[in-house]
Amino acid sequence: MSCFPCCKSEVESPSFRGCSKKVSKGRRTFKSLAAAMSLKTGSSRHRQITEEILKYGTAKNDVKIFTYQELIDATNNFSSDCLVGEGGFGNVYKGYMKSIEQNVAVKTLNREGNQGTREFFAEVLMLSMVNHPNLVKLLGYCVEDDHRVLVYEYMANGSLENHLLDLDKDKEPLDWETRMKIADGAARGLEYLHNSADPPVIFRDFKSSNILLDENFNAKLSDFGLAKIAPKEGENLVTTRVMGTYGYCSPEYAATGKLTSKTDIYSFGVVFLEIITGRRVIDTAREPEERNLIDWAQPMFKDRTKFTQMADPLLKEKFPQKGLFQALAVAAMCLQEDYETRPDMDDVVEALEQITVKKSEEKDKAGESSKSSKTAGHAESFRSQKSVGTERA
Repeated sequence: MSCFPCCKSEVESPSFRGCSKKVSKGRRTFKSLAAAMSLKTGSSRHRQITEEILKYGTAKNDVKIFTYQELIDATNNFSSDCLVGEGGFGNVYKGYMKSIEQNVAVKTLNREGNQGTREFFAEVLMLSMVNHPNLVKLLGYCVEDDHRVLVYEYMANGSLENHLLDLDKDKEPLDWETRMKIADGAARGLEYLHNSADPPVIFRDFKSSNILLDENFNAKLSDFGLAKIAPKEGENLVTTRVMGTYGYCSPEYAATGKLTSKTDIYSFGVVFLEIITGRRVIDTAREPEERNLIDWAQPMFKDRTKFTQMADPLLKEKFPQKGLFQALAVAAMCLQEDYETRPDMDDVVEALEQITVKKSEEKDKAGESSKSSKTAGHAESFRSQKSVGTERA
């Protein structure tokens, strides 16, 4: 789950990735407080984490402090048999924590560099202040000696990427209903961060590998190391260094560093298109004209006769045509180059509610009920728009 600059602005700073040029009226940023905490040791660091949470909001989770020995016991001394994932942050192990009597995911920090340490503390702070069924729950952490470890609830089905883009030959592909369920859950997680979290949050690294799935394929957002406190209404957050994952960054963020909630919405559109098509946003194994998912989709978005060709072949045409058209409409709206014309996440959630209705309840009566009017509006905007493509930095 590595994160890297999707482009670089003209002026770079060696400080915390995503640091802002402007600080809103004296408010401290996660960058400054995370940097300060990375210099603390032992109990003083634990106290400062608690103090900083109170400055930003209120703790909504009972995040525990674990000893390193507890983590050794939980993972059989970080045995390779318990290894379930590897990424830029570090390795992830499955374990059983006796003190809380449950399976856990234990993520260890790669000790190289100070960058990861600051993201570690940013994630502890962020996940202490948010609580939603579609966000992975941080159960605790360890900052003993030079160890930096995060402990999460265990997600039995791994990431969306594993089931969609890295599918093993012996694994069944996701069916249409499950795909839409995952998209709906991920959208609800983003909608909570944008509209209900206090303070509001921009996720900034929304991608298929950061969407985890429980045993029932309920989606939960994970990896908040790059998340940012959203700017106040009417303010733009401009960063000196653009961070995220190439292909998922919105064009205005990649080009200028302007970060708003609409950046997340563009990224959602990319992932939703991956869910519909079964294609990676960047796939060098394909023919040159098909390597960039958004560029490949642009001309097809303009021709309704090609909509069914955009569906993942692994679906074997087992999808409702109306649902496919509505899903493409939502993706297209999220991917509009002009960020001001993208929908808000509450609009996206409402549109997805119509797509995820069970087949037995679906009636092909688009526009006849008030609940479906917004989805119909998305579809109409999709039909009339000239382009949903993006420029590449």
